[in-house]
Formats: sequence, C-alpha cells, structure tokens
Amino acid sequence: MNAPRSLTLFNTFGRRAERFEPLHPGEARVYTCGPTVYNHAHIGNLRTFLFEDLLCRALGHLGYRVRQVMNLTDVDDKTIRGALEQGVTLAAYTEPFIASFFADLDRLQVRRAELYPRATEHVPEMIALVERLIEKGAAYASDGSVWFRIASDPEYGRLSGIDPEATRRGERVASDEYEKEDVRDFVLWKGAKEGEPAWDSPWGPGRPGWHIECSAMAMKYLGETFDIHCGGVDNIFPHHENEIAQSEGATGVRFVRYWVHAEHLLVDGEKMSKSLGNQYTLGDLIARGARPRAVRYLMQSVHYRQKLNFTFTSLEAAGAALRRIDDFRFRLEHAAEGGAGGAALAAPTAAFEERFDAALADDLNVSGALGALFEWVRETNGAIDRGALGGGDRERLLAALARADEVFGVFDAARWPESSGGPEEAEIESLVAAREAARQSRDWATADRLRGELAALGVTVEDTPSGPRWKRA
Repeated sequence: MNAPRSLTLFNTFGRRAERFEPLHPGEARVYTCGPTVYNHAHIGNLRTFLFEDLLCRALGHLGYRVRQVMNLTDVDDKTIRGALEQGVTLAAYTEPFIASFFADLDRLQVRRAELYPRATEHVPEMIALVERLIEKGAAYASDGSVWFRIASDPEYGRLSGIDPEATRRGERVASDEYEKEDVRDFVLWKGAKEGEPAWDSPWGPGRPGWHIECSAMAMKYLGETFDIHCGGVDNIFPHHENEIAQSEGATGVRFVRYWVHAEHLLVDGEKMSKSLGNQYTLGDLIARGARPRAVRYLMQSVHYRQKLNFTFTSLEAAGAALRRIDDFRFRLEHAAEGGAGGAALAAPTAAFEERFDAALADDLNVSGALGALFEWVRETNGAIDRGALGGGDRERLLAALARADEVFGVFDAARWPESSGGPEEAEIESLVAAREAARQSRDWATADRLRGELAALGVTVEDTPSGPRWKRA
C-alpha cells in the first residue's frame, strides 16, 4: 500500500495551516460533534455534517485509514425540557429525532461514522472523568453539582482566543441556581432537579454537563490524544474551549492535535431564524422540489471556512452543474471507441487526477478540485467530438470519474434513486422507446407526437448515433 499523500489543514488552534501528521502513521482519528437530538436537523447543521463527510472521504481518498466517531447528545437542557413538556421519557422523546437525523444522512448519502455513542450510555465514563478532575484540584463539588475551576488552567482560552477574565456564562452553563466559586467556572455535573432524569454519582443524583460528554466519549474511543476534532464555528467557544480545559486538566496531555471548524450557513444572505421563516430542514427543501443530490453538491461546493449563502437560485445552479456531469457520463458511456487507446487522453486524465488530489490536499480546496474536474470534462468532450476515444479509454475515464466521486459522492446519478416530483422514469423510458420505434419505421407523425408528449412532461430528447438520450428540462 502506498504511503498517504501529505496534506495541510487549517488548525483553529493557532489559526494557521499546518501539515497533517497523524499520531498513528497512515491513520486519521476523527471526532465530529454530532446533533443534539431535540429537534430535526436544519440545513445549517447539515452543512457541518456534509463538510465532515467530505473531510473523511478526502482523507480516505488520499490514502489514510479513517476512524470517525460522532456523538449523539441525547441528554441536555433542551432534550430534558422537551421530554418534560411532552410528558414522555427522555429516550421516547429523543428517539424520533435520532431516526430523523440518520434518515437525513442517508438521503444525502453521508457515509456512516464508525461509532455513534450516545451520551446517556456513557455516564459512568463521564463520572470517572469528573473524579479525575476533582483529584487534581481542577474541579470542585458544590451543593450536589461539580464545577470546573477555570483558575486552575492558566492557558484557558488558547483555542478561541477568549480572555477568561472577560468570559460570560453561555446558554449551556447553569446560572445562579447553583453555587460556584467563580462566575467563569462551568458545570461538569448538575445536581438533580425534581422531575428530571438523574443518575447516581459520588455527589448525589444528577446528570452530566454538556461539555464533559464529548470529552469522555472522544477519549474512550479515540484515546486521550487524537488527531482531528471537527464542528461548526459556533462550537469553538465555549464548548470546544471547555473540552480542552477539562480533558487536558484530567490527563495532563494534549487533547486534540488539529481543530477544524466549518463556517456558518446563511439563507439569502441572512442568518437562519424561525422569526424570518428561513430555517429549513432537508424535508422542507424536498417538499419545495429540491433534490438531495443537488443539496449535497451545493453544500460541498463552497470551502468549509467560507460562509455558505444558500439560495434556491444557487440550488438550481448546483443542479445545472450536475447535469453537465450527467451529460458527460452519458456521452462517455455511448461514444464509439476506435483502435488502440490511451495516447490522446492519458495525459489530460493524469493531469486532472493530480490537480484534483493536490487541491484536496490543500485544506480541502473544493473550488480547485471541481475546477480541475470540469476542465477535464471539457477536454474529454472535445476528444469525444473528434472521435479520439480508443480501445479501453471509456473504462479508464469512467474509473477516473469514480475516483473523484469517492470524495464528492454526487457524480453518478444512478446512485441517487430520488423522486423528482415528475413522471416516473419507466413512463419516460416507455415513451422514448416508442418514439424511437416510430422513427425506425419512418412513422414521423407518431414520432413527432411522442416528442410533444415528452416535452409536455418536461423531457427533452436528443438523437445520437448511439441511440436517443433524454433529460428533464
């Protein structure tokens, strides 16, 4: 097996691009913050999950063995509040949203992580981690709760650049209802409240704080130090900052080597909010005629460190880009091959693959990778027009396209059995076949009538030497 290709990633820790050097040669251990399962994921969440999928696919494409773990936050203030409001157990409340999350991943063809640990199933590990922090003087118990002592960490703020003297309580941090030494300290274990789910602990019944959950699960499955931790930029502070403080406070070793964060998604240039009516789920987009394949392409076509402005116009443009790929694939699959192949197209194909891989290795430069792809498509279409395909070229070119699709996952329409909201493909194929039969028998009136029926269904037909090809307008 060849050595993995060297790549650089922008490390939020230090705010600079760094060469990726994994702890275990040839292996990338990746922890990705998963959903808090109190609601259906919106497209801002999905942008982050698709970025993480692209990262893991790119690492695999470049030769690394990838071990990805993504947590499911199924106990926190929001899930508890929702369960209480509905009068159901925490598990009964969160399970439908967990199912919805995985359904979205499947519709977007996101590859599954190796593990999806649930917070509620790892409370003993969280308690053990809190105990280690207390033993080291980095945490203290107060009134049934346990707090991390910010003053014990002189480097607090090293990820976010936040001055600990200026920190304020975040929405996930308990307020004055609990006693703590310093307003900056954050909760590790929350003492039980009446009616809330609780677990036994050395400090009495209670439940874990949000931050401790990720530290405990990440270290259990990836080790006390691992390679990459991902999430959205909104996680940098306080969540990831607190993960570093409590993890390194307990172990005394570096927690994560590379912190990689995705920027926000905007809708029509504005931040998503319920009040503006622009907070869409994938289901909302599909109901408005969007195809998951186009959603995936759009979400991955903008660099992860740039804000992505979602519009329905940009979604249409994504569909148009995919149609270029589909047309190219059709031409390639049906073009005639000549004699000995390889000479005319070998060099441009090798150049395309090198440029594609080099772009991915440059902090996931998707614009460069897609630019290389579409330039190669244009050059290859020209070769097809000139009749320059030789024996075996089709197979080699389709293999190159398939290798690129290992990363983006959208270049083969046959892998996306999604409804268009229009006529069934079997009906279209039947009409196209009937029209072709009419043409072969020189029944031009019937052929024209069937072409009109297809046009009324939003389908155009192109007659080629290899037979008819159709596409939706």
